[in-house]
Formats: sequence, structure tokens, C-alpha cells
Amino acid sequence: MARLPVYLRILSERFEANVTSISSEELADFAGLNAAKVRKDLSYLGSYGTRGVGYDIEFLVYQIRRELGLTHDWHVVIVGAGNLGQALAGYNGFGDRGFPVGGIVDIDDTKVGSVVGGVRVRHLDELAKVVQARNISIGVIATPGTAAQQAADALVAAGVTSLLNFAPTVIGVPHGVSVRKVDLAVELQILSYYEQRRATAAPASGLRAVPGEPRRGATA
Repeated sequence: MARLPVYLRILSERFEANVTSISSEELADFAGLNAAKVRKDLSYLGSYGTRGVGYDIEFLVYQIRRELGLTHDWHVVIVGAGNLGQALAGYNGFGDRGFPVGGIVDIDDTKVGSVVGGVRVRHLDELAKVVQARNISIGVIATPGTAAQQAADALVAAGVTSLLNFAPTVIGVPHGVSVRKVDLAVELQILSYYEQRRATAAPASGLRAVPGEPRRGATA
């Protein structure tokens, strides 16, 4: 399932470039996978392609979107109208990909009533009304870590069943509620690991490590 959004992005980009078909080998190259894994993944969708032709991109996009539940929009509500919440609300990519922002809430009275990304910020106390009015089932937590659990509890109480957590902390939710965590610090730490390996491997290969400049052969 986690690979389907990757395939969808690649296929959508190829379709926008007026490419109508793609082989499993081509799709695997774009996705950084092997062709056998791609063919196995797509076979679960009931799509097997045509020998010598490949997969019809438009139909494959439709199949993946259907499998991911993207045949209609899913409004989301953002808890937290700080810098991160404002950036997320102003990101057009959410709406373009079927996740328009249906509401933003905060507990800060100085933010309540302001308009962010075309959406008026409402108080956290009105979260249930926002969720019910838009039939929202996906919530985004963009609060400081200390307020994340309170935000999660409020979202669950309002009827939200899927949470995307940007706060730097682990939250607890009842059984049946889905949580995905985005931790930018962890991702940066992983990148620092690779940078450290490059730096220590450079002398052994006879290359001088230059800060901010990748070694020859490294990829972005």
C-alpha cells in the first residue's frame, strides 16, 4: 500500500507529459524498485499490462486512485494555526491531490477569526461542528508537542478516525483510529547519518570531502 502513492505520483507526471503507456521496467526505474516487485504490486490491482506495450497509464492511474480511496475529495481539519499549521493550510498540493482543508482550529484567541489559506480559523471548542459540517474523517496535528495529545483527544472526540501527526511526540489513540507520524527531525538525523558516512569514506577513496558538496557518484 505504501508504494501505491509513489506509483501514482510517477504515473501522473508521465501522463501530464503526454506519455500514454509505461513498462514495469520503466516504472521500477522511476520508483527505485525492481520490475518484479512492481508487477506483483500491480497484479493485486488486477492490472497485468500488455506484453510489448506495457501498462495503459490513464487506466492504471484510475485503478490506483480507486484503491487508495481517491475517487472523491477528503476534507481535512488542521489543529494548530501557528507557523506550521499556516504553511500546511496554504499548501495548494493538499487540495490538488484531493485533500482540501475544510477547517483550521486553535486555542489562541489572537489567531481565532483570522483567515489562513482561505479558511477562517475557529476555536478548538468548535472542532466538532467543523468536523460534522464537512463530514471530516482526517485530522492534521500541527501543534507543539506538549499540546499534541490534547489535540488528538479532541479530534477523536469529534469523530475523526485518521490522524496525521506533525508534532514531535508520540500520541495515544483508541483502537480503530489510524495515525501516521511525520517527524522532520528524524528525517534530518537519517540524512546526517549518510553525510557522516560520506565524510568518513572520502579519505579512503582518495577524494576530499567538501562541506555542502556531494562526492562524485553521489545522488541527490
